[in-house]
Amino acid sequence: MPGRSDLTVYRRLLRLGRPYRLHLAGIIGLGLLSPPLALLGPLPLKIAVDSVIGDQPLPAPLAILIPPAASPSTSGGMALVIGLVLVTALLVNIQALAQWLLQSYTGERLVLAFRSELFRHLQRLSVAYHDARGTADSLYRIQYDAPSIQWILVTGIPPFLTAGATLLAMVYVTARIDRQLALVALTIAPVLLGLMRLSGTRLRRRWTEVKELESAAMAVAHEVLAAVRVVKAFAQEPREQERFVTRAARGVWGQLRVALIGGGFDLLVGLTIAAGTAAALFIGVRHVRAQTLTLGDLLLVMGYLTQIYAPLQTITRKVAELQSSLAGAERAFALLDETPDVPELPTARPLVRARGAVSFRHVSFAYDTERSVLHDVTFDSPAGARVGIVGPTGSGKTTLISLLMRFYDPSGGQILLDGTDLRAYRVADLRNQFAVVLQDPVLFSTSIAENIAYAQPDADEAAIVAAARQANAHDFIIRLPDGYHTQVGERGLRLSGGERQRISLARAFLKDAPILIMDEPTSAVDLRTESAILEAMERLMRGRTTFIITHRPSIIGTADALVRIEHGHVTHEAVAAGDAGTATGRRARCG
Repeated sequence: MPGRSDLTVYRRLLRLGRPYRLHLAGIIGLGLLSPPLALLGPLPLKIAVDSVIGDQPLPAPLAILIPPAASPSTSGGMALVIGLVLVTALLVNIQALAQWLLQSYTGERLVLAFRSELFRHLQRLSVAYHDARGTADSLYRIQYDAPSIQWILVTGIPPFLTAGATLLAMVYVTARIDRQLALVALTIAPVLLGLMRLSGTRLRRRWTEVKELESAAMAVAHEVLAAVRVVKAFAQEPREQERFVTRAARGVWGQLRVALIGGGFDLLVGLTIAAGTAAALFIGVRHVRAQTLTLGDLLLVMGYLTQIYAPLQTITRKVAELQSSLAGAERAFALLDETPDVPELPTARPLVRARGAVSFRHVSFAYDTERSVLHDVTFDSPAGARVGIVGPTGSGKTTLISLLMRFYDPSGGQILLDGTDLRAYRVADLRNQFAVVLQDPVLFSTSIAENIAYAQPDADEAAIVAAARQANAHDFIIRLPDGYHTQVGERGLRLSGGERQRISLARAFLKDAPILIMDEPTSAVDLRTESAILEAMERLMRGRTTFIITHRPSIIGTADALVRIEHGHVTHEAVAAGDAGTATGRRARCG
């Protein structure tokens, strides 16, 4: 029987399945046609033995199908038996086909809806969650745990209910023929229920372990394929192969343990059912000899008895089989229960376009209790200022920018945009105020035009071309075989680093955000490409508040002020000499 946690999972799944309640009801309704159709199965055999071969009269509803002058033992009776077999088979197969089609449609729609919900929630979770859990575990839950809703609601619960209805119908009919045989048949039910509880607990625990192991193996594959150039450069393919096989082998052994538990359970169920069948047959033969039961009735009872045990076996096996799906559903719901570390206040205000004045007020941040990254950071950047952020690796430069874009919230202090705490704005509106150009540009496996228009998917071709011209990208794009429709490949790897960077700049031009963030934008390009990128960057920075993380003197020289971070503290400010850009005289004031 399901425990409290099982019932919680079932309730949550049923809430998700509510939009498809009519479809699920149709599946259950079609399933409930199985018991009356199953009752027809042994009937032709009884008629053949008792009425065609023997001298028993036909059942009254069927006698009208035989001409009055004919007897059941003639060819008319045999034709009736054959007709019953064919009609029963036709009805059974039509019912099975209709149920299968409805199950397939409903199941696929439920899985799609569940995967969409998981994916939507994953995108809402903060960067901290993704940093801690990685990508592979999330992908596993979307791809392999989400289908649990189909296995439970479509192929689990309806057959369970159908099996229960079939069991009750068969017990009733069998009891009408021979009550003692029905009681004997049901004596094995408590044994099966005990086996079901015992195996269900053990299988759930094992299936949870297996899914964790499989997710770990998937993480290795994902990590290696994402860094395949590094693996090849160091000729570490054998090492990574061994690491993957080691992780995957643990999952295999976990599957074998599950198979061993399930196989042992099936063996005990089979032996229990065989014992019940043997006892019923023994008593049935004695009743035939005592002439309290005809041979045809015994054959009919044994046929029904098989169909009593079939639903019992279905119920016990379904409970065992559902443990994998329940473990998957628990993992999927655990993901949905993760709360975003960057919540949006119910009273959050909209933000159309910011002026761009930024202030850090005694900001501190720690990824965990043992890793404090920023300590009491305070500085002001007026709207339109260019601020260079410098410091050694690991000092907290990128963390500072991540806090500004509200990928994380400060552990202490506050960050103001135009005098208002970032947390007072709607998250989506806030992030729309930023354009980002990273050291390693992120492109998607679509066309160049779609990558440039990523922030504005409805941008027309003229706007896309104009942005590319401003980024000094148009000339190399039109030389490509398909121009702006050229597919860039996964992560843009069909293009060079400089080409990817200029597309990233074109994306920023098209977005036209008031605040610009650049994280080492020219560190991975040659001097000639750097010159074209710097020229485009100068155009992009005009009139925008700009934060630049860089070590390049050519870029630092364009800043109005420098914020130097060492060990999480703002320790120094240096103002560029002379006319250091279009915002001369505006300075970041450090506390």
